[in-house]
Amino acid sequence: MSDRTLDASGLRCPMPLLKTKLELNGMSPGEKLEVIATDAGSARDIPAFLELSRHRLVNSSETDGHYRFVIECGG
Repeated sequence: MSDRTLDASGLRCPMPLLKTKLELNGMSPGEKLEVIATDAGSARDIPAFLELSRHRLVNSSETDGHYRFVIECGG
């Protein structure tokens, strides 16, 4: 269960990552963001960004070219 959903389907790199960063900036610690993207670069870019951030990747999956990430906003 996520608190917010960001549908970045159809957006090309680096827009899914940029929109994810902007959305997380407006969230409170502990809130969860679900990101849906269709750009294959997102499968690499979003987890790499999260490793360097205060946020945590809770879950990620790929189905039929749709990449789904659940991210917990860090403090």
